[in-house]
Amino acid sequence: MKILTTILFVIVGLLIVALIAAIFIKKEYSVEREIIINKPKDSVYSYIKYLKNQDNFSKWAKMDPNAKKEYTGIDGTVGFKASWDSEKKDVGKGEQTIAAMVNNESIDYNIHFIKPFEGFSTAYLTVEPEANNQTKVRWGFNGKMKYPMNLMLLCMNMDKMIGDDLQVGLTNLKAILEK
Repeated sequence: MKILTTILFVIVGLLIVALIAAIFIKKEYSVEREIIINKPKDSVYSYIKYLKNQDNFSKWAKMDPNAKKEYTGIDGTVGFKASWDSEKKDVGKGEQTIAAMVNNESIDYNIHFIKPFEGFSTAYLTVEPEANNQTKVRWGFNGKMKYPMNLMLLCMNMDKMIGDDLQVGLTNLKAILEK
């Protein structure tokens, strides 16, 4: 009985230490990737401003081509919303809304994840001209994990996990636009 009590106290003690540590651990993360596309800025922006086009280049959209999708509003304008619902746990259920746009410069998105875990994030795509009719495209993702779930940020490399997916999407985008 004394051994069980000691084990229980150790487990409770570790849990308390973890919960206290979570107070001081960062809760936010940001990830960004970029690529150069051999097209003028206005033609790149004209393609990426349509949220439905992410289905053609985003790794996440391609993870379940059979996901149920719904669209609300006018694509390429602030307020347009794309919703998805998938049986695949890695895809889940959620919605992405165009939150702000600066013509030929940037698009900001609000993302609401519903399943398998509820969460909110923001993302953005920006374009800027480079030499010789080339365009630098940046794709970024910002998220926040609530206390005490932020403890997982100690074990998860969000830059690698999300960044690799962003890079795949940008590489796909480059291939589509440079055809």
